[in-house]
Amino acid sequence: MNDIVLKARGVRKRFGDTEVLKGIDLDVTTGEVLCVIGPSGSGKSTLLRCFNHLEKIDAGRIWVDGELVGYEPHGTSTEVLRERRPREIRQQRERIGMVFQRFHLFPHRTAVQNVMEGPLVVKGSPRAEAERRARELLDRVGLADRADHYPAQLSGGQQQRVAIARALAMEPTLMLFDEPTSALDPELVGEVLGVMRDLARSGMTMIVVTHEMGFAREVADRVLFLDQGAAVEEGSPDRFFGDPQQDRTRAFLSTVL
Repeated sequence: MNDIVLKARGVRKRFGDTEVLKGIDLDVTTGEVLCVIGPSGSGKSTLLRCFNHLEKIDAGRIWVDGELVGYEPHGTSTEVLRERRPREIRQQRERIGMVFQRFHLFPHRTAVQNVMEGPLVVKGSPRAEAERRARELLDRVGLADRADHYPAQLSGGQQQRVAIARALAMEPTLMLFDEPTSALDPELVGEVLGVMRDLARSGMTMIVVTHEMGFAREVADRVLFLDQGAAVEEGSPDRFFGDPQQDRTRAFLSTVL
């Protein structure tokens, strides 16, 4: 159960003159839930997007399931890399589910059709099997009775749960959540966090960028605090929230707790 699913070493990312990630090192093991917190602009979402090569890193290395993400050795040197072909990158992303702040559902397709899309188009699954699995997943996220509804007929929380089911349909080994409740009305947040709690209990490996401190305290195995692109502090929820070691961490927590 201690196999490393994601390993990052020396990850750096710049946007113009601004360095938004400053040498991040990280290991995430099988079944672990890592919550990443920090102020706006600290690099949290950028880091998450680097993990599946939605953002190209400027330095460092990222591995998922032991395979270098986005790049491969060029020639005989392991130090010189070239970007993988688009098809290879798409194949890598199949193993990395991602749930965004916005739901990005196809508006002209029902919930079950949205969940079926990836297995049908990317994996070439038989339609009957893809639909059976999609309905199972919608049931898992509490939406069996909404399977044939269109996104416009669903609340924001329901749409986000469809998005989670859609990511799970690809059978990922790692799930990334980028502030999945930030676009929701407050009364809808709980239903999405409830699904994520169930996923954590089932043993899904998860990295969650979140402002929900209660969720991080309750569900995370480990909490990572980013500030100005640097990893300031990490630890178990009990130690992180109960006895933070860094002044910057204490200052941040005093504003959000």
